[in-house]
Amino acid sequence: MDGTRVDRWLWAVRLFPTRSASAAACRAGHVQVNDTRVKPAATVRVGDRVRVRGGERERVVEVVRLIEKRVGAPIAAECLIDHSPPPPPREARIAFAERPRGAGRPTKRERREIDRLRGRA
Repeated sequence: MDGTRVDRWLWAVRLFPTRSASAAACRAGHVQVNDTRVKPAATVRVGDRVRVRGGERERVVEVVRLIEKRVGAPIAAECLIDHSPPPPPREARIAFAERPRGAGRPTKRERREIDRLRGRA
């Protein structure tokens, strides 16, 4: 096998829970192969560097083996080399807009403060 679709490979190595989710990420521009944004049908080959941006984290993986079917996690781990930067420590994340349990619904003033902290205002 010379190459496979990038959306199928991302799904098979368990970087996305569904193939449609991996295709949607490609269409949204969150997937790059060798520093080029790709569509879901783009071909990925052994040795390519795939960059996936999702959630709070960016994953950078190198293709070691091509697969098209979803396999178990131990086998999927052998198909890539993870060059991702380590995730930020849990303490570094700012926990804002936390309300004590049972405090009820926020008032209009509190809601505006929460929105201001989140950058929505």
